[in-house]
Amino acid sequence: KSRERALQALYQVDVGRAAPRAALDAAAAAEDAVALDAEQQAFAVELVTGVVDNLADLDTTIQKASTNWRVERMAKIDRNVLRLGSFELKFRTDTPAAVVINEAIELGKAYGTAESSAFINAVLDKVAKDLGRK
Repeated sequence: KSRERALQALYQVDVGRAAPRAALDAAAAAEDAVALDAEQQAFAVELVTGVVDNLADLDTTIQKASTNWRVERMAKIDRNVLRLGSFELKFRTDTPAAVVINEAIELGKAYGTAESSAFINAVLDKVAKDLGRK
């Protein structure tokens, strides 16, 4: 739930609709939003803040791991799922890499295209290997 909320907020930030905190508030206020408890909300805030604060570094990490795809040319959902996953792989080492990748794949299936999950899996698997997490 936290990752889903973070993805929704990061999408809004990416398309220039909102600042990070406002994007989180908008995602929480959406008609179909699932309520988050305090811990889940704190994790969503950490994810969004972490991605935004480390955006250039994360995009470089993703770029190195993706073959024939520039980050700015990726679908917005895929790009933001990869940013979330890369942030967790790089900065949240308490979460096993397999869990991070699986959660990202599920977000890709739910919000992306038919090809998103395979693309996300391949790139995050490479990111994890490059970071020594696999």
